[in-house]
Amino acid sequence: MPEKTAQGPCAACLETVKAVLAELAPHKPLEQALGALLKTIAKDMGYVRAFLAIMDPDTGELKLSLTHGQAKAAQVSYTPGKGVVGQVFESGRPVVVPRMSEHKEFLNKAFGRSDKELHSLAFICIPIPARGEEPGEVLGALSVDLPAVPADELSGHMRFLEVVASLISNHAARLQEEMALQKRLAAQGAAGPAQDAPPPPNFVAASKSMRLVLRQARQVAPSRATVLLRGESGTGKELLAEAIHAASPRKDMPLVRLNCAALPADLVESELFGHEKGAFTGAVQNKRGLFEVADKGSLFLDEIGELSLDAQAKVLRAIQEKEIQRVGGERTLSVDVRLICATHRQLEELLKSGAFRQDLYYRINVFPVFIPALRERRADILPLAEHFLEEFSTEYGKKIKRISTPAIDLLTMYHWPGNVRELRNCVERAVLVCDEEVIRTYHLPPTLQSAESSATDSCLPFGEAVAKFEQEILVDSLKKTRGNMLQTARDLRVSYRIVNYKVKKYGIDVRKYSTARRPRNKPG
Repeated sequence: MPEKTAQGPCAACLETVKAVLAELAPHKPLEQALGALLKTIAKDMGYVRAFLAIMDPDTGELKLSLTHGQAKAAQVSYTPGKGVVGQVFESGRPVVVPRMSEHKEFLNKAFGRSDKELHSLAFICIPIPARGEEPGEVLGALSVDLPAVPADELSGHMRFLEVVASLISNHAARLQEEMALQKRLAAQGAAGPAQDAPPPPNFVAASKSMRLVLRQARQVAPSRATVLLRGESGTGKELLAEAIHAASPRKDMPLVRLNCAALPADLVESELFGHEKGAFTGAVQNKRGLFEVADKGSLFLDEIGELSLDAQAKVLRAIQEKEIQRVGGERTLSVDVRLICATHRQLEELLKSGAFRQDLYYRINVFPVFIPALRERRADILPLAEHFLEEFSTEYGKKIKRISTPAIDLLTMYHWPGNVRELRNCVERAVLVCDEEVIRTYHLPPTLQSAESSATDSCLPFGEAVAKFEQEILVDSLKKTRGNMLQTARDLRVSYRIVNYKVKKYGIDVRKYSTARRPRNKPG
């Protein structure tokens, strides 16, 4: 605990305030930041416990949300006017309890404090004002348990906690939104959603990480919360946005898309908000913006990190006030749009450089979903490749049935810098050039070829290239015949002796391709 003067905590409190500001940095997840804040003030100021109670917008009661200094706390709520915390919430004024056992309104609801603690600890509860609301509106309460000390020191602690509560209040809107969203998700979970339901059409999710992404999409879809899809380019953010919209109550209304990086900055505003005739050169008639087109539906803004600061301010207004103005117009238009955003950029770095608005970041980061790169979920590569194979075989009228084992090995070995988009293009090319019933390694693009996995690398001597190709054909046939070397010899039109020789030469384990023998029934 820092040294104290007669007026309570000394200038060391300034260092704690500085640390609190660092914990509330915009690039940190809110729950993590507030948990670290409580830990910081408890450690620096010598508090036994520190906890936050936040107002539930649906019930009007305070819910115990975050704690530090107690391994487990009861799930309790505080009714306005009841107990110390309830009184602080209702009155909007702080309360200092010099000794818990001597205050008749102290209820000891959450932590089950012992009689010894009740006789030795003081309690301070500070209201957290709600920014931007009517004067006196309270979002929640910040409370601490601390050793009983003289009244002047308690007064100093109270003033310090008022500063901390004021800093927390800057995140009022975000706190309210996250709490409401978590409550909806919890209710949905209690109702038993089909979390392991099959993925939407055209959405392949075999890996554990992508099943988690789909589960998050199903959780947030029924709400109107803004979703931020994050991940590298080509991972499938637009497809996930379509899945979220299709599972939402707005599914019968339009899903409108805009890639913010595809248009010059001076045209993006006109595209989003529309323009009036004569607003600029070339504006020969009135035009509706995408916010108007998407009214009652969803708007997908891809690469939102590319928006100009002016456009960001207007998007923020559209989210908060549900109002827009066309470029060159004065009339205010009301819109009801569910926003789904996506970016491959680190928005936190843009915040630091001033290229992205902090208030907009908080508004769109209500429910972030991270889509892993394809190289981080290799279990999805083969299902995706087979899905694209079926798609393009149908489109181009080809009768391609499968992908050869060596080609599969080649696909799974590749690092896929272009993610799913690159894999799709790769399979489309293979289907176009393939004139067989099987996609083989030499049908794949040269960028995927390697001496280790393909016979087509130009660095291989001719003999090795032929051996690789021979081995690939042999493995494919064994796979088709389930390890039956005699049938393989018939299919390849060679003698059994040659097949047996080649299997031994290349060290092929035939048992990998054979089916398990059924046990014979015992007599009687």
